Amino acid sequence: MPGVSVDDLDTQAIARFCERAIRSKRLGAEILEDDDRTLIEKLRLTDGAYLKRAAVLLFHPDPEAFVTGASIKIGYFKSDSDLLYHDEIQGGLFAQVDKATDLLLTKYLKAMISYEGVQRVETYPVPESALREALLNAVAHKDYSSGTPIQVSVYDDKILFWNNGRLPDNWTVESLNAKHASQPFNPDIANAFFRAGMIEAWGRGIEKMRADCIAHGVPGPELRYETTGLWVEFENRATQKTSGKTSGKTTQNTTQNTTQKTADRLLELLRAQPSLGRRQLAELLGDITEDGVKYHLDQLKSAGQIKRIGPAKGGHWEVLE
Repeated sequence: MPGVSVDDLDTQAIARFCERAIRSKRLGAEILEDDDRTLIEKLRLTDGAYLKRAAVLLFHPDPEAFVTGASIKIGYFKSDSDLLYHDEIQGGLFAQVDKATDLLLTKYLKAMISYEGVQRVETYPVPESALREALLNAVAHKDYSSGTPIQVSVYDDKILFWNNGRLPDNWTVESLNAKHASQPFNPDIANAFFRAGMIEAWGRGIEKMRADCIAHGVPGPELRYETTGLWVEFENRATQKTSGKTSGKTTQNTTQNTTQKTADRLLELLRAQPSLGRRQLAELLGDITEDGVKYHLDQLKSAGQIKRIGPAKGGHWEVLE
């Protein structure tokens, strides 16, 4: 990127990156002692005397001045031809992901309201972690030479993420859905997001989205790859939660339904990530303790639905169909 220097980059964006990288423990606290130029060099964002395009996309306050289409567009559609309102998010890529996630949650998606005692609980149709992961994947894999923004289309019944990145040679949607290596279209951008603790380096983005959705009690994303790019589609249907007095029979049925639902969610998580431990499963489910997970695992094992392969540490679960 001739004509752009480290002095043109957003110092606040770089400082926020350093804070995230230290929290993630993927860069040491000594990076705070480095000047911005040294940090950019350590991130491999220079080529000789020049900044790479990734440095401008990540940290310049207005990357679209140099890279056309380096933005995210969000629109709410009543139908494919009826756009009700829209936003365009610009700035450095870190800021774009944060702003786009915030807009989706505050303007584009409706949360269902319920109460646990006196505490108000807002439940979105798609977990925030999955929405953010979809945005991060789009940013890391987009073809920035195309001049076309990332596009997020929100409907009453679905949410579509699109970017025009290309899959590696001979890859298909089936490759993405299976265990696969990490091959980001923009490795320098992906490395910066990894150092900031925002993505993994093992090709687990889609697997993570699916696991987060299952733990949230909603279907995982559907993928569709075309010559124009990759689509990631989520359902946009919130479920109403109710509370109040119930009869003993209703309570018993509710307990049985809840137990079955927890067991089903555990099975889906173990199909997606067989190596998950009790603590990780409890965190993904969100509404159960490690002891509760152990109880359900024991029940599933006794019922012949799962079996343990290998030791407690280093082994994995096998779901028996």
